[in-house]
Amino acid sequence: MKAWPVFLIFAMLWVDGTQSDARQISPTTEQKTKLETAQIVLVEVLALTEKGRYDAQPLTATVKKRFEEMGYTVTTERSQPHDVEVKVKCEEQKTLTGTSPSGGDVDLADAPDRLWKGPACLLTYFLQQNDFQWKKEVRTNFADARQAAQEAQAEDAGKYAMEHLNQRLMEFDFPVLLSAEWGQIDRLLKLLDNPNTPKLRKVKILSVLSDAHAEEALPQLTKLLESTDLQQEAINALSGAGIESIPLLIDLFQTSRQSNLRAEAAKALGIIASKSGDPRTIPPLAHYVSEVLPHIKTSEDINFPLLTEVVWAIGKLRWGPSIKPISELQDKVWLIHDNSKEMAELREATSWAYKAIALQDAAMLQTY
Repeated sequence: MKAWPVFLIFAMLWVDGTQSDARQISPTTEQKTKLETAQIVLVEVLALTEKGRYDAQPLTATVKKRFEEMGYTVTTERSQPHDVEVKVKCEEQKTLTGTSPSGGDVDLADAPDRLWKGPACLLTYFLQQNDFQWKKEVRTNFADARQAAQEAQAEDAGKYAMEHLNQRLMEFDFPVLLSAEWGQIDRLLKLLDNPNTPKLRKVKILSVLSDAHAEEALPQLTKLLESTDLQQEAINALSGAGIESIPLLIDLFQTSRQSNLRAEAAKALGIIASKSGDPRTIPPLAHYVSEVLPHIKTSEDINFPLLTEVVWAIGKLRWGPSIKPISELQDKVWLIHDNSKEMAELREATSWAYKAIALQDAAMLQTY
């Protein structure tokens, strides 16, 4: 019987794992240092159509330009000195299917789609011939190049597919993803601070910083909180800045007048709680639930986006004292007659949080 709650908690931790936990191969300390200081990138592009090899020069030029925008030096000659190698394989009909339905980067955004057989470019990188199983894929918005070319009255389906893949490489921000992957946070922060950087790219940088464990980004993220159009993204990115951002996030949660920003702060605190186990993260959230409980009589008394995010965050740490307000909230939301999607989501959050905290308590009792 003692193994029962331990097994369940292991299962819950597996389900609750972050996306980055799916990585199969992690660099050694020495390799991380090399990646963090990489400046010269060797770019090799292979283009294949149904007729055979295709001129990859336009694709190479696009990849080269994208890296140079980030401040990297690019070479296309393997004989030339380089720090890291990036390979891009573009096909009219994708042949790579992968070896498993999960693991590596398969579960991450922009990962290779095992079911996609249409035009696609696969991006990978190597350090001294070491493959770290980082794989990203860009795809056209059509699965059949021949049919799409015919509809567009284009004579060459292969050429048509490659032109569209080239456009996708212009749009897909792989240099930002790779800079984060290599731990080059300073390069990202410099781009973030550049007034000429488009807002969409700044949003992408903030999204990757949320997973980068970048404590050095805290000062700049704090400054961005003053921006009226990037506040929400900056708060989300603070979840990757480590425990140093906890006081700031708590202050934002408690003092902000904007409900959506409070919800983002709660979400970030939950993420930090799950990663660090820091006990400072949850009490302010549990206190908020205790405060709103007496005022909840009907659905109209509930701020669903905020309360639901708070409850999900509370369940991430499984802090024992929070079980009382969560239990009371769970009782209330089931007594209110409301079949809306918002109420269903809140009920799901309260049930999950209650079970998570109860399982933690059960495991501690079994230990003793």
